[in-house]
Amino acid sequence: MPRLTYTTPDGTTARWRDRKRYLWIIALIPAIAVFIAVGLVTATGLNIFWWAGPIILFGIVPLIDILAGEDGNNPPEELVEELENDRFYRWTTYAFVPFQLAAFVTACYIWANWDLSLLSNLGLALTVGVTGGIGINTAHELGHKKESVERWLSKVVLAQSGYGHFYVEHNRGHHVRVATPEDAASSRLGENFYLFWPRTVWGSLTSGWELEKSRLQKQGKTHWSIKNEVLNAWLMSVVLFGAMLAIFGIGILPWLLIQAVFGFSLLEVVNYLEHYGLQRQKLPSGRYERCTPRHSWNSDRITTNVFLYHLQRHSDHHANPTRRYQVLRSFEESPQLPLGYGTMIVVAAIPALWRKVMDDRVVAHYGGDITLANIQPAKREKYLTRYANTGA
Repeated sequence: MPRLTYTTPDGTTARWRDRKRYLWIIALIPAIAVFIAVGLVTATGLNIFWWAGPIILFGIVPLIDILAGEDGNNPPEELVEELENDRFYRWTTYAFVPFQLAAFVTACYIWANWDLSLLSNLGLALTVGVTGGIGINTAHELGHKKESVERWLSKVVLAQSGYGHFYVEHNRGHHVRVATPEDAASSRLGENFYLFWPRTVWGSLTSGWELEKSRLQKQGKTHWSIKNEVLNAWLMSVVLFGAMLAIFGIGILPWLLIQAVFGFSLLEVVNYLEHYGLQRQKLPSGRYERCTPRHSWNSDRITTNVFLYHLQRHSDHHANPTRRYQVLRSFEESPQLPLGYGTMIVVAAIPALWRKVMDDRVVAHYGGDITLANIQPAKREKYLTRYANTGA
């Protein structure tokens, strides 16, 4: 593992190495989940392994996350430029794309030609959905970059889940409105995931469309054009799905839809936990305060760090959206989740458990002043009464 030498602010020479450098390859596991499933079923004859994707995501990753513990390894600022220019990290994200597409086509072939039970086909669909859902995180990493090839690859990755509008809405919508009641991707205190899901799915879609419509209108162009970033991203999904249906038959359509919905739902459950209950305050001018590390829930569990390209260091991402994943930092002042994202998405699926784990943390983050939190409107009076007189 290469060691990098740099000069500290006081003039001394120091050495540092990225202990996770080759661990980043673990992030490719979701891309090959279908092949893992096929291999395990073939080797053991056990159809349970068609569910390899959910088993990895909801079982193995949370377990290792708990056992492996914290990361605690921030790169020195003096090495940021050198690390960002290291092509190894970039090619690790690029590699996700061909593996994802190969796995997707393989799954379509299996649905069309193998005589699997309904339960096995469903397991395979959810395994493909894990590939697509975690792939959206790869698209998130690529879509924030300035290089055109990376932005194009971002749309390719999003095609499997039919979520091409994320490319526009996340960059120009969520990053502007994050941790405010106006943001469809910021969950509110008292809002469970199953209420958040329809709000964020519809809100993100309409926001992405309106943002792109407005951009083109300002240029004097029609939004019904291939230059519309939402339309051309959706077109990739149409082409991909159309090709699979033409090759393998209409019978695979239910599984294509199931994997797509499951895939983008994985994105939205991560959105749910990233800003739960957090709110930027309004200034006297009527504008919201600048987004700070206090407006994103973070975690520094090493397993999910490498599984999701440092997505858990979410505060630094919002502060520096174009900063590449390998140089994102963990901040002590950021509110911390009790466990890694990989575990917390399981907790989020159980509303009563989520409230028990998170509600008091939100209130504690605001020193007991719950009025500072982003509260679900229908639950506002209930929460104000529950936490009355708890201010620090």
